[in-house]
Amino acid sequence: MKGMTLIVRTITDFVVAFIVVFGAYIVLYGHLTPGGGFAGGVIIACAFILLMLAQGKEVAFSRFGEKTAHVLDSTGALVFLAIGGVGLTAGFFFKNVFGRGEPFRLLSSGMILPANIAIAFKVVGSLYLVFTALAIFRRRSFRSMIEDELT
Repeated sequence: MKGMTLIVRTITDFVVAFIVVFGAYIVLYGHLTPGGGFAGGVIIACAFILLMLAQGKEVAFSRFGEKTAHVLDSTGALVFLAIGGVGLTAGFFFKNVFGRGEPFRLLSSGMILPANIAIAFKVVGSLYLVFTALAIFRRRSFRSMIEDELT
């Protein structure tokens, strides 16, 4: 089995779910507390990166594949653009059409919560894909790439 020792793999299996839930909490409560789509997306992406480092890429790809990451990345960008475009119907880009927020009401943040979720999708997909690309292409050094270009 690829990956690290049995202890690291077991602890990783246990911890990954908690990291994903914590990241989702940061995304969903980002309009009320410090955090938001970017911070929560980074936390969720790090959970899957940890899984890849501890278990190997086969296990990580079986739980969160490249195709899923591409779909999340593209969907997040399109939804974020659509949220901004909805504001155009009211006069200008990203105008809040959902009404003003009310103190102590979770779902009264207007367009911030949907935008946070879209950003989280984009960040999770992008960061995971960047790490995957770096992990796959790590064998080629920068020097060998330059030498190949020069010859």
